Amino acid sequence: MKVVFLGSGAFAIPSLEALLGAGHEVAAVVTQPDKEKGRGRAVAPPPLKPIALDHGLTVLQPRRVKEPAAQEALRALAPEIQVVVAYGQILPLSVIEIPKHRTVNVHGSLLPRYRGAAPVQWAIVNGETETGVTTMLIDAGLDTGPTLLARATPIGEDETAERLEQRLAVLGAELLVDTLKGIQDGTVAPTPQDHASATHAPIIRKEDGVIDWTRPAAAIERRVRGFHAWPGATTTLAGRGLKILRARERPGSAGDTPGTLVQVDREGLVVACGEASRLLLLEVQPESRHAMSAAAFAAGARIAAGLLLG
Repeated sequence: MKVVFLGSGAFAIPSLEALLGAGHEVAAVVTQPDKEKGRGRAVAPPPLKPIALDHGLTVLQPRRVKEPAAQEALRALAPEIQVVVAYGQILPLSVIEIPKHRTVNVHGSLLPRYRGAAPVQWAIVNGETETGVTTMLIDAGLDTGPTLLARATPIGEDETAERLEQRLAVLGAELLVDTLKGIQDGTVAPTPQDHASATHAPIIRKEDGVIDWTRPAAAIERRVRGFHAWPGATTTLAGRGLKILRARERPGSAGDTPGTLVQVDREGLVVACGEASRLLLLEVQPESRHAMSAAAFAAGARIAAGLLLG
């Protein structure tokens, strides 16, 4: 099929490569504009752009895809179908309806659960044991269009959002190829979503990563994994910022004040949490320093039990 591919993030890379590997004609890749990043404000492309250029594909980077000039460029390509994977812009109906077969999206959840910008992260934070990917036809709503195919996968007990997202990107690429084949041969038909069963996965804010030690240890540990890449699970200790990179629940004890460092041992730092639970901090990143084991941090900073975090 003649495809226009709209994507920007790393999640989109396996899908683009899978389409090319399956023999589809990618007429163009539409991605976000290059942006300034880091302290030096160097201009950097979105992750998908270098991959597209390496394959010799035409790359378009409109500031807003809803602008008339951008829409005219898409119509001129005359795609049979458009594919959207981690693009980063909401498409108007005038763009969605350009191709004969409309516009297909690869979404990182089992719709209608976890509609929105951060389905992978919130699935982990909320304690789900299973997630997956869904292909759907985009409509005017937020992930509300009819679904095409879905594939489930378990969430590992120690899996971070970053690792899970990498797995789902590969799974989504396989599902996308199957979806386009099904559309071509008429074996895949859209199925309306059960909107009453929908849940929302909103954009993650920096403050979402700030640890509330009154939560149970299991809930905090899930936030450590769910927010691992960004914004991180953060707290303070002795007046300095501390990011928690890896942690594990430990048996608790009634009477501990949440946030109190109750033990320092060879494994790391043990912190009292809500509901008489405790969390063992295994790997941390002190403010303005590199990641290290919590035990090494405690030894170097001379951390002792009795201090209060947060």
